Amino acid sequence: MTLVKICGVCDADAARTAAAAGADLLGFHFCPSLRRVEPEAVRRILEGLHPRPLAVGVFIDEEPGRMEEIADLCGLDLLQLHGSEQPAPDGYPRPVIKALKVHEGRLPDASAWPDPIMLDSWSPDQRGGTGRRWDWELARPLLAGRRVMVAGGLGPDNVGSLVRALRPYGVDVSSGVESEPRRKDPELVRAFLRAVREADIEQAADGDER
Repeated sequence: MTLVKICGVCDADAARTAAAAGADLLGFHFCPSLRRVEPEAVRRILEGLHPRPLAVGVFIDEEPGRMEEIADLCGLDLLQLHGSEQPAPDGYPRPVIKALKVHEGRLPDASAWPDPIMLDSWSPDQRGGTGRRWDWELARPLLAGRRVMVAGGLGPDNVGSLVRALRPYGVDVSSGVESEPRRKDPELVRAFLRAVREADIEQAADGDER
């Protein structure tokens, strides 16, 4: 089953909607971003979810000690690294999802990073997620042997076709399920999850036929 991450969660209502719709991961921005949230607010949000999806903290070139402090305070399960971070010889304070950018039709070198990794679109003026679509077919060679999450330009209208065509390990969405920055649209969140799960069911049926 394709993992679904709803990112850029800013409030308890969005978290509850995503969890109830079946999201596997919730992403919280602790980096320069329109969707930045304070650790104490995230702690309160997560304490109110029973059960809750895995919590992912999104960081850009943050000090490991500060990431550990925030992860401990909030109860984060994973760290998503969106900057120029390098693999740490002693590891990071939580398991890592490294976001790598697809630029000018070229896949980034992912060999130094453990799975899962995330592929997102490159932008000259945005270091975090861009919300911009890229040529997802470029990911096919990497998807053959790695656990890859796909981000960038996804929404309820196209995520099903991506899942059917490429069968990624996971998909990540933020602006594609918003009515405006920082405000998740419940109907779009539910539609996104529904599109992924319908594609998963079709894949399973196709596998049975083969």
